[in-house]
Amino acid sequence: MPLPDGYSLQPLTLEHAPALAAAYARNREHLAPWDPERPEEFYTPEGQAASLVERLRLEEQGLFSNFTLFAPDGDVVGRANLQNIIRGTMQGGTLGYWVDKDHLRRGLAAAAVEFLEEQALALGLHRLEAGTMVENLPSQRVLLARGFEQYGMAPKLLFLNGAWRDHVLFQKVLHDRPLS
Repeated sequence: MPLPDGYSLQPLTLEHAPALAAAYARNREHLAPWDPERPEEFYTPEGQAASLVERLRLEEQGLFSNFTLFAPDGDVVGRANLQNIIRGTMQGGTLGYWVDKDHLRRGLAAAAVEFLEEQALALGLHRLEAGTMVENLPSQRVLLARGFEQYGMAPKLLFLNGAWRDHVLFQKVLHDRPLS
């Protein structure tokens, strides 16, 4: 499932900070149910730059792979990440993504998940997992449509919006090749 015409996923760079700040500010209410509480600075170019420095540092260590979703007009309309990358005998990672409220229902989330699967394979990962809050049915539908299987429930997994939230867990085995 390729991205719709004109949309692109590009590797995250520090130059994306101002556009990401605008995107997060524009989507503050849309993302609030799923995100941790954010300080006001997070919604500024300076706050995004600080966040990106940390993300890019983790990427240099091989723990993250970060991408920014752009609309045809050049606006940032989402993010897609591989995170918590584990090597050794596991060769796995966790994926995460979000899409701008004004760009939903265009297949962008499913295309982003497919893109992350391809990136994971290029990194030699064997398995991907994802967790969604119990209430996040749209994200669960995306994962199931991409062939992820629900394999469990993690009670009180993340502290979001003032409480520990239960998450539905999904996984997808990307290949069965032996370690090289």
